[in-house]
Parts: sequence; structure tokens; C-alpha cells
Amino acid sequence: MTEQRFLFLGGGSAATGIAELISQAMALEGLDIDAARRRNSLFDINGLMVRSRTDLAAFQQPFAIDHEPLDSFVDAVRALRPTGIIGVSTVPKLFSQPVIEAMSEINERPIIFPYSNPTSRSECTAEEAYRWSKGQAIFASGSPFGPVEIEGRQFVPGQGNNVYIFPAMGMAVFATEATRVTEDMFIVAAKAVAEQVSDESLGKGLIYPPQSGIFEASMHVAAKVAEYIFEQGLARVKRPDDLLAHMKAVAYVPAYRPL
Repeated sequence: MTEQRFLFLGGGSAATGIAELISQAMALEGLDIDAARRRNSLFDINGLMVRSRTDLAAFQQPFAIDHEPLDSFVDAVRALRPTGIIGVSTVPKLFSQPVIEAMSEINERPIIFPYSNPTSRSECTAEEAYRWSKGQAIFASGSPFGPVEIEGRQFVPGQGNNVYIFPAMGMAVFATEATRVTEDMFIVAAKAVAEQVSDESLGKGLIYPPQSGIFEASMHVAAKVAEYIFEQGLARVKRPDDLLAHMKAVAYVPAYRPL
């Protein structure tokens, strides 16, 4: 984690929120928080967010870097050499062929996350990311895309969706009667999602558990977050012997009784 760098296309609350959470995760790995934030750079309509700019809001300033101004995203990619690019701009097609090709020259497995939605607003399509990277891209998007075949290989694009985190987080807080919700809980939840991705799924390009098994995936995440809540002394109920069984016991099941 500490060796990775990310460049965000978009400078609003979505970009800074994700950048801050990644920075906190890097800090948990041992990196100084200010150094971690410098590894998460933002690029908006006025170019790369650098310290010399006078138009930055207070919430953007922690991510401004000491660098010459750049008004081309592909130039920013080449200059900063990020491990991954994350699109939260709601402007389609800005992850252009030169951008994807530049990312592929810099990284053996470039991370390409066009997270804007709906589909018409996605920074690139799954097919564009896989084709322009010659199948190298680690891809996930905010909008759904179907499977892609490139040179005989089939890729199944993952969709980065709040459904993997928020319901499980809510369940953990509800089941433990947690006194508060912390940023670290979201990092725990993200790790719990990631550890459920199999090698087989990774081989197909999937970096999220299949949505067909979302209930079991959510219960696993909820149990991990609940474990953290108990460890931090934030729970207001007695810790059950089996956290996963407890999550399933208190989960709402939308079933109707027969008349």
C-alpha cells in the first residue's frame, strides 16, 4: 500500500473523501499521514492541484502538491507515474487512449477505476480499458459493463458499488449498538471485502466478490467490522461467541408468511 500512488480525475468531495480514506489506510501501514496524502493527487477542470493555485477550497488543500502546474491529464499521469487512476469527474471519455496507454507503460498492471455513473458519464468503458491496455488493466467501474473478450481472453468487469460496504457497516453498528462510526471501520470493511476475492475471480478481472453472493459477503464484512468495534470498546452489548452467526441472526430476511 505504501508504495502506491493514485491520481484522481475530479476534485470534489468524492475525490477528497476517497483520497483521505486511502491516505488513512497508508498511514495504518506505517506511512506518515502527510506523506500518504502526497501520494494521492487530484486533477480537476483547472488542472493538477498544486500548492501555487489560489482557487483551492480548504478540503482540497491537504492534497495539493509541490509541482509545476499541469493542465493535461495525460501529462499529469506521465509526470506523477501513479499506480492507479480514479475517475470521479462525471465527465465521459477523459480516460482516453493516450491516458490508458501511458498508464500501461508505467505499470505492469495499471489500476483503472472510472467510478462516475451512470454509464453515459463513465470516464471510459471496460472494453476501452482492457483493449488499450492490452489486457493489463485492473479495472472496476461505477457503472455496470458486460464481459469483454480481448485476444481470446475473457474479462468480467467489476462494479465498485456501495452495496459491498454500507449495508454491512449498518448491520455491524446495529448489531453491536456501537457508540460511534470511525474511518477505520471503513478500512476494516474494505479489507474484509478484498479478502473474499478468489484467485479465480482475479484471473477474470474481478476485484470484488460476485454480487450473486452479496448476502454472505455482507455478513462476512459485518462480522469483521463488529469484531473491530468490540476490540475498540465501542460496543454497548455483550460480545457473542460467534459474531458471524450473530450477524445472520439479527439480519432482516424479507420473507412473507403464507396466508
